[in-house]
Amino acid sequence: MTRPIVLFDLDDTILDFHKAEKLAIAKTLKELGLEPTEKVISLYSEINARQWKRLETGEINREQVLVGRFEILFSQLGLEYSSRQAKAMYENFLSQGHFFMPGAEKMLEELQGKYRLFICSNGTAVVQAGRLKSAGISPYFEEIFISEEIGYNKPSREFFERCFKRIKDFDRDSCIIIGDSLSSDILGGIKAGIKTCWYNPQGKKNESGLEIDFELGELEQVPKLLERIFY
Repeated sequence: MTRPIVLFDLDDTILDFHKAEKLAIAKTLKELGLEPTEKVISLYSEINARQWKRLETGEINREQVLVGRFEILFSQLGLEYSSRQAKAMYENFLSQGHFFMPGAEKMLEELQGKYRLFICSNGTAVVQAGRLKSAGISPYFEEIFISEEIGYNKPSREFFERCFKRIKDFDRDSCIIIGDSLSSDILGGIKAGIKTCWYNPQGKKNESGLEIDFELGELEQVPKLLERIFY
């Protein structure tokens, strides 16, 4: 039997993006001479999340996400700053360091060698490269697929099909995607015709109407789940 293929989302599945985002935007605001209050940081986070959702639906492109989020922020705050300068600062800070989601390191150690592991991320290539280097987890993965480099974004079927073409001896029936986003990871997995597992540590209610194959709240549960599914 060939080893099953496990596709992992990166942000808020293996690495804690929200914690990294909060730190990076606070540093960016300070660099610009602005007070990084909780209110401003929360506003940025809300704007950023909305912009990425719009990217997933194809409403806007990547550049409109990365620069547009700062244009919207500064506009709502009534400030005149360079959005492109803010983007560059923010990406630099975000690419430095990392925070793991609870149980992520132990999970990867348990899965290594038994499964073929891959990352599928919509994040910015240079930022993800920096975070992965800091975390030191690249050796766990056969390949790391970044949408900016693939040419399509999750949840599009094209993104996954391009990934599948690069996976040697790919078998759709022996493949699962694990991620925290219903609109990106789970919808993408459904479109691609592979098994889906929703990582839902906050116990959110599924109001998307999507039929998820599996759901778990802790990464420590992943090895037993995969054992049950594939062996």
